[in-house]
Amino acid sequence: MHERLMGSSLDPDSSSPQASAEDLNIALEQMVRYVRRSATAGGLSTAASSALGRLGREGPQRLTELARAENVSQPNMTQLVTRMERAGLVRRTADRTDGRGVLVEATDTGLEVFRQRRAERARALGRLVGELSEAERHAVRIALPALARAIAENHPNAGTETSGEIRK
Repeated sequence: MHERLMGSSLDPDSSSPQASAEDLNIALEQMVRYVRRSATAGGLSTAASSALGRLGREGPQRLTELARAENVSQPNMTQLVTRMERAGLVRRTADRTDGRGVLVEATDTGLEVFRQRRAERARALGRLVGELSEAERHAVRIALPALARAIAENHPNAGTETSGEIRK
């Protein structure tokens, strides 16, 4: 990360104290990749982890809703759900509001994998923040919740990842 940011406004030795949106985006992408890679429980792909997380936070969903929310095609989501079902992470159930519909929901095993992965990511972020100076740690503890609040208040459909609730 340091090599990529040298000479940028995020470089601590730079004379400019302001970070450009591009610099912040690069730093955010690197942080997200680092934290995501730290989650290994269940050996899930990024797509499976994301879908399982959504089901854990938001509860059962129709396959079409899940595909739309995850920005993948319905055939791809069907394949992913089938693989996750074989692994015991999700199950399909009848939609009580529409007898023709089928819902996908996380199983107890799936919710446990989701909890483990979330804990792994939290520990990775904690280690990363622990490498910062006290002033930097303070800035992160203020900035990240402020950004999450801005998303929740101004972009509610984009902020579903910020909820800590796991549905059962």
